[in-house]
Amino acid sequence: MLNREAATEGGSQPGVEELPRSHATAASNPTARKRSPQKNKRARICNVRLSEDEWTRLTAAARTSRKSLPAYLVRAGLAAADDSENTAALIAGHRDLIAELFAARRHLGQVGNNLNQVARAINSGGQPAELDAVVSAVQRAVARVQSVTDRMLAQD
Repeated sequence: MLNREAATEGGSQPGVEELPRSHATAASNPTARKRSPQKNKRARICNVRLSEDEWTRLTAAARTSRKSLPAYLVRAGLAAADDSENTAALIAGHRDLIAELFAARRHLGQVGNNLNQVARAINSGGQPAELDAVVSAVQRAVARVQSVTDRMLAQD
């Protein structure tokens, strides 16, 4: 005779054999990703105290690189450890140079736009009054990029 009583409180059904949770989850969701065992599982734990500003900056950087904060910190720390030549001051100097290079690039884009307008005016038979100012801006932009490039090459 079959026992057809319903289980209560989310318990098991009488006469029904249950699979372990890991099997039940995988069986009910065939697209579930199986976790592969880590070959070099990290066994050490390191607690780090951060200020609110540090937390905000690091979590934003980790999110940008599509990593968890611990994974980002490990990667950044190992990169710094592997390159003992790069001191904090040198890294900060690199950031400043890169920021300057991006600013110079934007400046060149703006100057290039002005230069195109001057060329269009000259090709249509006009003599733009801004010609000297645009040529001067091109020379300043080129000097700016050259200066940043020279500073970057001097650091290597």
